Amino acid sequence: MASAAIPADPALIDDLVAANRILYNEGVVDGFGHVSVRHDKAPDRFLLARSMAPGLVTAADIMQFAAHDGEPIDAEGRTPYLERFIHSEIYQARPDVVAIVHSHSPAVIPFGVVKRQLQPIFHMGSFLGGGVPVFEIRDAGGPATDMLIRNLALGAALAAALGDKPVALLRGHGNVVVGGSLREVTFRAVYTEVNARLAAEALRLGDGEAVFLSDAEAAAATATNRAQIGRAWDLWKARAVAAA
Repeated sequence: MASAAIPADPALIDDLVAANRILYNEGVVDGFGHVSVRHDKAPDRFLLARSMAPGLVTAADIMQFAAHDGEPIDAEGRTPYLERFIHSEIYQARPDVVAIVHSHSPAVIPFGVVKRQLQPIFHMGSFLGGGVPVFEIRDAGGPATDMLIRNLALGAALAAALGDKPVALLRGHGNVVVGGSLREVTFRAVYTEVNARLAAEALRLGDGEAVFLSDAEAAAATATNRAQIGRAWDLWKARAVAAA
């Protein structure tokens, strides 16, 4: 017998809708990409919109999924995202993760296909300190995939590549960002894009050389920034609501 849906906190659903709108408004997602959050009453489940453009998501579009297989519990005729296995497998591998963003954030993609590693170039990107792994889908899926994380095995391979880091790049595809809350993962997703853009420009101006944050600087700045996430969230949410 199929499990019944467990009602989530309406405030959590509202924040998930806001995160979708913010990520679109801030240029992290476009017609593609998705953000999820772990269910507040059932940690073995997560919430994710139906397959649609993130900037159009409403509360009625939010679906509930089982973390063990990525399948919807309350589909009700709605089509889920093909790459929902990104979310299910990371939630299983990382009990500390509460929210996940997958995007094709444009400034980030080049760092997944070159030898130059994505590093924190300024304090707002400090969470990138300690290394940003690159997931090579050919290692897990062979030489001729369509680049999408379309099954449990590929999702598990991506989760393993992410390890304990907050961000991983998917070669030729995009990136995945995780956090301890919807506000934190939104903050990280936005500043991953900003940091990539600034790093590329610094490397261009410096003929391939730039001064990045040290590990100690990155750790200190991350601790400071964590207390300031609400300020950014409030601004981005107000801007996204005004743009709707």
